[in-house]
Amino acid sequence: MTEPLNAEVDAKVTVVGKALEKEVLERFKRSLTIRFVDSGSCNGCELELVAINNPVYDCERFGIHFTASPRFADMLLVTGPVSRNMEIALKRTYNAMPAPKMVVALGDCAFNGGIFGESYASLGSVGNIVPVDAYIHGCPPSPEEILKGILKAVIR
Repeated sequence: MTEPLNAEVDAKVTVVGKALEKEVLERFKRSLTIRFVDSGSCNGCELELVAINNPVYDCERFGIHFTASPRFADMLLVTGPVSRNMEIALKRTYNAMPAPKMVVALGDCAFNGGIFGESYASLGSVGNIVPVDAYIHGCPPSPEEILKGILKAVIR
């Protein structure tokens, strides 16, 4: 059974969500479609990302949808530092997206490599591989911060 959010957090999420919904309706006419890529993370950010799509946060009520195909995506959301094995896949996903493209790097690892840094196995920041429009800081960021970061990228 899912526990409801406390009233304070629910109010904050609703305020951010309504602002996001307004921008999505104005700029995308109906919905913002996101393609998510894990480029080598520890999966902490993915757990929080999945939470925004669960019945508690329900990002679809604000017009946010996830897709498996980059060809239908308006935004690319990337978590983790880019591992050398994911570099080509990330570039191909980015190149397959229609213009205009938005890229959001989710979490501290996507920002600067985090605890993984740059090494023989890691290329570090997502910004080293594809251009990034917005960074969402945190290890991991809360669902509320993820929604704020998506809003920041949309109104940019």
